Amino acid sequence: MIPDSKLASHKPLALEALGRETIALAIPAYNSAWSLPRLLTSATAQAFPFDEILVYDDRSTDTTAEIAAGSGAAVIRGESNIGCSAGKNRLLQETKCKWIHFHDADDELLPNFTSLAHRWVVSPNCPDVVIFDYEYRDNDTGELLARVSFDDTRLSCDPVQYAIVQQINPFCGLYRVQRLREVGGYDLDPKILYNEDVAFHCKLALQGFSFRAENEVSIINYRVRNSMSGSNDLKCLKAQHTVMKNVAAAVGTKYREEIATRLWYLATSYACRLMWKEMDEVLHDALEEFPGIPPEQSRIFRMLCRIFGPHLGFRLREYLLRLLKPHTRTA
Repeated sequence: MIPDSKLASHKPLALEALGRETIALAIPAYNSAWSLPRLLTSATAQAFPFDEILVYDDRSTDTTAEIAAGSGAAVIRGESNIGCSAGKNRLLQETKCKWIHFHDADDELLPNFTSLAHRWVVSPNCPDVVIFDYEYRDNDTGELLARVSFDDTRLSCDPVQYAIVQQINPFCGLYRVQRLREVGGYDLDPKILYNEDVAFHCKLALQGFSFRAENEVSIINYRVRNSMSGSNDLKCLKAQHTVMKNVAAAVGTKYREEIATRLWYLATSYACRLMWKEMDEVLHDALEEFPGIPPEQSRIFRMLCRIFGPHLGFRLREYLLRLLKPHTRTA
């Protein structure tokens, strides 16, 4: 193996190209030989080619690097396994482009992505971040599971609020490179490892980045069995709690209801696993932020919480669900 070096280059940028709006596709990859050809094929099928295609091979043990190099991508090979967020930061350092789009190796681009992206980046009032709508499909069957759409008005008016309440993933984002470098890219705190994308977009919003949404679908996100997040669901929950506590500390008294609502959903995840200690801790923080019951909760559950208090209300709801609707719970 050739450590920490470029194995190939995808269409090296000419100096004159640096004067225009250029877009890089940046792919952090680890043991992605099974899926990377699909993404790279979709990347090279764009109506307007990417100016760079970069792959960070995070010390894979399969042929990820060779597949990427064979497609003409520029491959940066790490000397040790550093994780997805650190890999994205390395790709951010390497690109010569003005804009960067991170994409998971097991997802796919539709042919219209770069056309839409260029329409945004050449506009006179282009924001720092553009978020693209996407389809969520099952990797094995191709079944459409959902169409994820972002609210452009809410996102542009208050990115901080939106980043708190809405999951934004980097595979649907286009970012201004200079601004992203100024704030240091991804935070590498291991406590937020499994919720780093929420932390990332909250950070950008808190740093004053401007956001907009593109509502024409141009990306496919696949549900993959045994993915990192799916195989580490408890770590994801713990990281979510840490991220919301960090955001709460950063915003002070603002967005308290939004943070509390996010924590109530997290408490529900713990409750359905019968993890009462963790649920109580999250719910305590939620009530410290905002003492009310989020209106999104069901009428019956809200009534239980008012009569018995939220902590007991969660327990009673779980008991009733397991008694009356056991098929909704596997724990």
